[in-house]
Amino acid sequence: MSIPLMKDGEIERLRLAGRAAAGTLAYVASKLAPGITTADIDAWVREDTARRGGTPSQLGYKGFPAAVCTSRNHVVCHGIPRPDERLMPGDIVNVDVTTCLNGFHGDTSATFLIGEVSAKARHVVDVARRCRDAGIAVVRHGAKLGDIGAAIQELAHQEGCSVVSEFGGHGIGHQMHGPPHVSHVGKKGTGITLRSGMVLTIEPMVNLGRADIRVLPDGWTVLTADGSLSAQFEHTVLITRDGYEVLTLPPEDFRSA
Repeated sequence: MSIPLMKDGEIERLRLAGRAAAGTLAYVASKLAPGITTADIDAWVREDTARRGGTPSQLGYKGFPAAVCTSRNHVVCHGIPRPDERLMPGDIVNVDVTTCLNGFHGDTSATFLIGEVSAKARHVVDVARRCRDAGIAVVRHGAKLGDIGAAIQELAHQEGCSVVSEFGGHGIGHQMHGPPHVSHVGKKGTGITLRSGMVLTIEPMVNLGRADIRVLPDGWTVLTADGSLSAQFEHTVLITRDGYEVLTLPPEDFRSA
């Protein structure tokens, strides 16, 4: 397994792609409200990505039919936007944006609260965000890949939640998905050694109930098997000599994600 180590010029272009993706996610977040459809979100992603000079990496990827994944309530990931799927007060929805800009990709997602939500919904969203941040916090040159999953899994279990193991983060750069696979469950001190210049996504999917999942006949939409709520947050992260750099930080006026 050959994992690219990004050089200075490549890193700068990755920064630009990451900022573009983060900007589009923030733009969409500013427009979310009860009554809008997930197809509206898809249209906004296409519009804003183009305005920033990029293209949606997800559109057409292995046949995926949309420019963004919109995963609502008990949808774990890869939800397909639809004109008949309308956001309602009390919903939570993950919006997953990937932008290709100048041949490099930036990948980020966040789960948003629509109107007043239940305490359980608020809890799983909060835990998912903190799990992402716990995984990022252990990243450094010389750490082990398994340290990421171990940190995420420990926090989720402490909070009474579970972590989906069938999907994970990934290497990113010239390709949207590349090695290594970044598991969000694992054992500390195991796996490959992380090196400065590697770029990964860390994107735990946290369920309020069991970790089991099922996939709809469309081949994309992943649901919690028990119908419980699921939330996810994602950043693209560069490993540095001193630790890490998050390449998909949201704009200064939108720091909740």
